[in-house]
Amino acid sequence: MKDARLERAGVEGFNKPKRTPGHSTKSHIVVAKEGDQIKTIRFGQQGVKTNQTVGQREAFKSRHAKNIAKGKMSAAWWADKEKWSSSETKSPSKKWVKGS
Repeated sequence: MKDARLERAGVEGFNKPKRTPGHSTKSHIVVAKEGDQIKTIRFGQQGVKTNQTVGQREAFKSRHAKNIAKGKMSAAWWADKEKWSSSETKSPSKKWVKGS
C-alpha cells in the first residue's frame, strides 16, 4: 500500500524529486525520508534560470552552505542536488552577471 503523502505529492517514491510546473512559486517537490522521519519539501524558485555559470553555482553553494549541510530533510540540500549539480552547468565561465 502506497503512503498517502506520496499520492498527495504525486511522486513515485520517497526521495524521488519531481518538477511542479503548475505550482505558483516552487519548481520541485519531494517526499523526503530519513529513518522514521518523513517530510514533504517544496524547493526551487519557479521560472528562474539556475546553474548558468560556474560562478553562479559557487555563489549559491556558499550562500546556502549551512542549510545544505543539514542533509536530506532540508530544501537547500535538494535544490543543491537537483538544480545546482556541476554536470548541469551551462557555461564553464566563472563570470556571472545578475539577471543573466
